[in-house]
Amino acid sequence: MAKLRKTLGHWDDPSVRALMALIDTQSKESIRRWCLDYAAAHMLPIFERRCPGDDRPRRALTAAAQYLDGQVKFPEVKRVILQECHAAARELAHDPVAQAAARACGQGAAVVHTLSHSLGLYFYGAAAVAYDKLGLSASAQAYDEIAQQVCEHLRQSLQAVAVADEPNPAKIKWYC
Repeated sequence: MAKLRKTLGHWDDPSVRALMALIDTQSKESIRRWCLDYAAAHMLPIFERRCPGDDRPRRALTAAAQYLDGQVKFPEVKRVILQECHAAARELAHDPVAQAAARACGQGAAVVHTLSHSLGLYFYGAAAVAYDKLGLSASAQAYDEIAQQVCEHLRQSLQAVAVADEPNPAKIKWYC
């Protein structure tokens, strides 16, 4: 098997820039909830199908949601994300699909701390979806096409819950 990229997509792609621009129009709360919901609905099923019985990414998403609801403190969320969810990903070098899905869930959960992790949800999520749909030996062009589709799906999913003329848009430092 050829060495696969851990992430797909690129920050300067017009579709990614459009996603970033839409994210920039929304509040912290909206971005955080959207990322958690998206990761739970689209990335977690990929992981759980490949790793039945491993609930570490689910626990990370749950802990992040509980943090937003004031039920747990951030140090606990951070511990679950780093020591459980990302640990699961590190253990899965033999399964790039599950590894990318676990990392996408971790990034989706980590957005409760740093909003720029919303792009990590995309980059790792694109890899998870592409490798899951196409297998591990498709062309770079085929993977890039799936990454574009994932980006558009993310943008549409945020657009569906976006607050028009949000009065308190987040100020994100993208560092791209």
